[in-house]
Order: sequence, then structure tokens, then C-alpha cells
Amino acid sequence: MQYRELIKGEEKLSVLGYGCMRFPQTNGKINEEETEKQILYAIKEGINYFDTAYPYHGGKSEVVLGNILEKHNMREDVYIADKMPSYLVRTDKDIEKFFNTQLERLKTNYIDYYLMHTLDSLAAWERLKKFGMIEYIEKWKKEGKIKHIGFSFHGRIEEFKKIVDDYDWEFCQIQYNYLDENYQAGTEGLEYAYAKGLGVIIMEPLRGGSLSSNVPDKVKKRFENYSKDRSPAEWALKWLWNQEEVSVILSGMNVLDHVKENMRVASETHPNSLKEEEIEVIDDVKEIYKELMKVPCTGCNYCMPCPFGVDIPGAFSAYNDKYFFDDKMAGFKYVGFSSGITGGKESGANLCKACGKCEKVCPQHIKIIEELKNVDKELDSKLMRFGIKVFKKIKRI
Repeated sequence: MQYRELIKGEEKLSVLGYGCMRFPQTNGKINEEETEKQILYAIKEGINYFDTAYPYHGGKSEVVLGNILEKHNMREDVYIADKMPSYLVRTDKDIEKFFNTQLERLKTNYIDYYLMHTLDSLAAWERLKKFGMIEYIEKWKKEGKIKHIGFSFHGRIEEFKKIVDDYDWEFCQIQYNYLDENYQAGTEGLEYAYAKGLGVIIMEPLRGGSLSSNVPDKVKKRFENYSKDRSPAEWALKWLWNQEEVSVILSGMNVLDHVKENMRVASETHPNSLKEEEIEVIDDVKEIYKELMKVPCTGCNYCMPCPFGVDIPGAFSAYNDKYFFDDKMAGFKYVGFSSGITGGKESGANLCKACGKCEKVCPQHIKIIEELKNVDKELDSKLMRFGIKVFKKIKRI
């Protein structure tokens, strides 16, 4: 296993982190026996970073991970990353309640890497600060209950930079892969955080498995023309580990063979190790995906901010995903991220008022108003939005 420093001068972490959001399941519940086998194998072979969160598996992810580590007396052999469920915090008492619950679930008295979960704007962070979040996490760090403080991000690049600059963070976590160079924080955010001295952890390196299991035939052929022995997943991971700014890649592995393959790739790929012709293969694949795009949006953000709050690049990314990967869940995921259910503002295509401001500045000359109508027609669900509004009202009560 290869190791890199996430935080300069601190412990070295395995470049492959174990994502605990997708444990093996049987009949909708975590298969604890299979999960235990995989986790023990991973630790034995050198993985030392385990990432979980309050809502994963309905709250059972933390419990199962804690039980396994306690059973085998392995708590001191690994580093645990966990997250404050920012979107559920309504009072200062919630902060303490959630944190203590996490310690109890994990059967530990400290968390190595603690993140503010799914921040999507500076406003979301400011909201937590009003409840005394900074005072809490700094107190817990002083007491040794937290070792390092960071945040995970889902939002626009300008908001990412504001959050990075607003606090003395030690690390951050972003969605990043060879198709998401200009989506959310993207390459610009990766380099910005790294230049500021933050360690960077990568989530969704395979886009929830889309870059490994739902690969278009044209993409498969291009990869196979170079090597029939290298899977699409390996290409995607190598592209990431080739970048020195990337410290740890999280993978939600739920099959032992996937664990073994990812560990092999993690051991073989070092910064700047890809050959020029290998980089050309990835570039060709990016072009193939561009050809398959429903909307030729590059995520440049020239159209942002929308006066009415529409996340235009985010809407088009979800729309393209439906056709890239024949994603049956595209509508569900789209309504989820655009409804503001995680604490941010609503940002769906349904908010468009056809003012035309975005079309005047779009470098790709996209008919944005027309395409947003298509997004709303194909991906939105009025019934689901109604359900989310009811849910948000109940949460406020």
C-alpha cells in the first residue's frame, strides 16, 4: 500500500480510503459478516483510513464499523473520519447530541478526522457558526476528542473558496473524477485548497460506480485499444492518483474483488507516473463523453450566479448523466440535490424565469432557457418536491 500525508507533518494515510457508505447488504440490511471480512482484509493489507457519516446506512454504518474495530481490538490501528450532519442541526444542543451519539456508535472516545458534512455554500457554514460550531469543535480538539478538522463540499467553486478562506481548516473532501474537472469544486478547487495548505480527500472517484459499471461502448473500446487488462475503474483511479494534490481517494467497496483491485492500483500509481500516451487515452475518453452530452456544458460557471437561484451547471450535469450512463436514478438524485434538503437553498430548473442573463454570457452559446425546460420536464418530480417540502416543514417543527 502507498501512503501520503494528508496534513503536512502529520500521520501518513493509505492513499485508498475505505468508504463506509456502501457496505455489502442482504435484504436491505448490512451484511455484517461479509462487511467484517472485507474490513479485516483491508486493514491487514494496509488500508488505515475509514470514512463514515451519521446518516450512512440509516445510522448503522457507524455502529457496524465501531463493533468490528472493538471486537478485534483494532481502534488504534486505523484512522476514523466522521461527519457532523450539518443539515440536521437546528440548535446548539443538536451539535453536542450528534457528536456524542457518534462517539457512542463508534465505541470510541475520539475521532481522528472530523468534517462538517455536505456544506454547499458559505451561508451553510455561517449558519453552523451561529450555533457555536467553531467553539464546539475547537473545544473537542483541545480535549483530544477530535484530532483534525475539515469539511466535505457539494456546491459551486466560488462558494468552496469562500469556505476554505473562512476558517483554519486542515483538510477538505470534494467530489472529483476525470468527468468532474469543472463540476462543483473541480480541478480549480483541488488546486486552490492544496495551495492553501489543505489536504484533499476525493469522494466519488468513479461517480458512484458509473465510470466502472455503466461505461458506454465507445469508451470501453478506447480503453481496450490501449490495454485489455486494465478496467475502466483502474483508469479512473490512476488518473486521480497521478495528481500530487490528491492525498486519499475514498472508495465505497462492497465486493472483496473490488477491494483487491483497488488496493493493487493504489500500490502501483504514484504522482506524475502516467505516460503521455496514457493521458491521451483519458483525454480521448473525455471527448467521447462530450460527444454523448445532451447539453454541451463545460461547467465553466460563466452563467452563474442565476438571479433566481438555479444551479445551471448542476442541472445540466444531472441531465447529461441520465444519457451518459442510462441512469434510472438521475431524476431522484437531481431533485435531491436541487431541493435544498441538505440545508442549502433550492436550485432546480423549475426556478428559471427566462430572463436570458445566462445565455448572454455562455461561451458555448447554449440555449440555456430551452434546455432548463427539458431538464425540468425529464428529471423533475412535482410529487417528490412536495414530499420534500413536507419533510422540511416537519424538521423545522
